[in-house]
Amino acid sequence: MIRKLQLVTSDRALAGRLEAMPVTNRHYVNGNPLSPPFPDGMALAMFGLGCFWGAEKKFWELAGVYSTSVGYSGGFTPNPTYREVCTGMTGHNEVVRIVYPPDLVSYARLVRLFWESHDPTQGMRQGNDMGTQYRSGIYVYDEEQRAVAEQTRQQYQQALARQGHSPITTEIVEASEFYYAEDYHQQYLAKNPNGYCGLGGTGVSLM
Repeated sequence: MIRKLQLVTSDRALAGRLEAMPVTNRHYVNGNPLSPPFPDGMALAMFGLGCFWGAEKKFWELAGVYSTSVGYSGGFTPNPTYREVCTGMTGHNEVVRIVYPPDLVSYARLVRLFWESHDPTQGMRQGNDMGTQYRSGIYVYDEEQRAVAEQTRQQYQQALARQGHSPITTEIVEASEFYYAEDYHQQYLAKNPNGYCGLGGTGVSLM
């Protein structure tokens, strides 16, 4: 377990493969595409907040969001499988990628949902889910997103501290390659309404 709580280095990561994961290009809930091209004016956001099944549901339920998909990012192995990611030997995080119209849904609103939907103080875990693939992360696509992420991290840290919580461990880094997870993971909790969801917030609001 100790190994799974430590990020693998690039020289030890699994080799992966050239072939991309085949995915049905239709959102199970709203019917919109999961992969580009997206309509003009859409923006991307990407977060890691524990098991991606529950994380994705949080964002597809937000009014105005165009599409969501789950996958792997932040590691070294190209086109990894779920089984490989779970070994801790790819370096990837389980992430949800959101496609949204910024004129209807602000990035700040997405980030607020991110902070309030999980516990960002737990390091390489989220509740009973333990491993580097469950780490808290905001993966930014531009400097404007980075500024919002860093400002809200400071604000949320202050709110958490007032309630006696530990320091935030969330990584805020530039978004790297997004690899789609297997088809059955996409919108999993819509396909399996009684499926497992270990996502749980702190109960602290971002003020």
